[in-house]
Amino acid sequence: MLSCRSMLSQTIKKKKKNKRKNGNEIAANRAVPRKKSSISKINESPYQEYEEEEEDTGEGFSLKTSAPPSHTHGVQPLGNLYLHPGCINSRNTGLGNLHTLTDELVLDILGFLDGTHLGVLATVSKSFYVFTNHEPLWRNLALENLNGGFFYNESWKSTYIAASYPSFKVSDICVSHLRVRDFYSDYLFQSWLCANLEMKPEWLERDNIIRRKGISAEEFVLNFEEPNKPVLLEGCLDNWVAPKKWDRDYLVRLCGDVQFAVGPVEMKLEEYFQYSDQTREERPLYLFDPKFAEKVPKLGSEYKVPLYFGEDLFNVLGNDRPDYRWIIIGPAGSGSSFHIDPNSTSAWNAVIKGSKKWVLFPPDVVPPGVHPSPDGAEVACPVSIIEWFMNFYGATKTWKKKPIECICRAGEVIFVPNGWWHLVINLEESIAITQNYVSRRNLLNVLDFLKRPNANTLVSGTRDRINLYDKFKNAIETSFPGTLEQLVQEAEEKRAQQKLSFWDTVTDSKVGAFKFSF
Repeated sequence: MLSCRSMLSQTIKKKKKNKRKNGNEIAANRAVPRKKSSISKINESPYQEYEEEEEDTGEGFSLKTSAPPSHTHGVQPLGNLYLHPGCINSRNTGLGNLHTLTDELVLDILGFLDGTHLGVLATVSKSFYVFTNHEPLWRNLALENLNGGFFYNESWKSTYIAASYPSFKVSDICVSHLRVRDFYSDYLFQSWLCANLEMKPEWLERDNIIRRKGISAEEFVLNFEEPNKPVLLEGCLDNWVAPKKWDRDYLVRLCGDVQFAVGPVEMKLEEYFQYSDQTREERPLYLFDPKFAEKVPKLGSEYKVPLYFGEDLFNVLGNDRPDYRWIIIGPAGSGSSFHIDPNSTSAWNAVIKGSKKWVLFPPDVVPPGVHPSPDGAEVACPVSIIEWFMNFYGATKTWKKKPIECICRAGEVIFVPNGWWHLVINLEESIAITQNYVSRRNLLNVLDFLKRPNANTLVSGTRDRINLYDKFKNAIETSFPGTLEQLVQEAEEKRAQQKLSFWDTVTDSKVGAFKFSF
């Protein structure tokens, strides 16, 4: 077993290099430390633009109907300790000299251990029992060591044990739930709470996106794509086959033994649905596969690109183009935390089954609780989407530049302009198709992004990150002679004619502003 000093050293190094990517590898996200009190009042927003709005009249949180009435091991929020001044936090007594470490650091250290050592450590004290049974520890072990070759069975711990020791019958594996008295931890309690919390009605009320149905492609370009504004489009899926056929039975039968990308592993659809039916965790795994149409060509033939997004200039690269389309499947609570889409592209997302809550911020407004690195390569954000809603969503109610929000339902398509921050959470089991694309309206932004000095760390979806700029620029000049010069000239003329407002600037310097240096 590693020594405590060795584990501490490795943990510190690991935290410095830790990266967590969203399903489509759009940005490297890392979790920021949880707030000390998950149930305390939200701090004032650091931003200076406010406007008056009615206070939140919500009546607290509600647990899902399937949720247990309390934390499995009896963990309570730290604030409860102050209501019982005579109590001693058994978390501290059970950890011994390690009690001075934060819960997050304790779990990072335990993350270096294998299943056997976690099992041994669980017998040392009740406190270690609680920490070593933290589900994300066993989830990491399963995903790192089982390579997707498992059937999820009630919990990640029982799944890992069953797959690692096949001689055991699943029914014989007893994963007990010892309840520990007077154990107080905000970090562990909030992890449980976020996994079992219903979305508050106040989080779903705001719907301020523009909705359009039956507009022409010219109207879309003029009113939304050129000014870089989100819009929700209705009626775009009326001629698709997918909404009529894509239910569980059809997809499982059609895809058979084909493996799809699910986080860091690949799984068959049948295996994934077995997982999604049982999981009750803070960050459910999301099926997000960029090669689905190549793996199952019939899937690619059963949807059509809406007429508004027909121009995709990355097509000039043929098979060398970056990943650009994904099938997305996930249970309620799954989704993507705040990110900006890759390579300065714009995107559209069509919901085939289910519904999704969207929150979008314009390029010049960083969402609260989100901390991008100066070069944009990493984004520190809350551990889960629900945690962001709990601790940061309320602050946006007083902002002058409020986020654009909506619920996108089956049959609807949302347009996500390049450079916009966005968060998505499934409100129920959902199936969707999304594509990123390059049109003439954002071609200059994409080229500028691909030309950055640190493009090898920012560009995604391709093996050749360094040469993508040259390949793309040369292919555009060959396929569309004079187009770049014309776009640069038009942009310069536009800037000379008027003082630019936010909507004209499209993006800020961190996500690909015009430089006219091609």
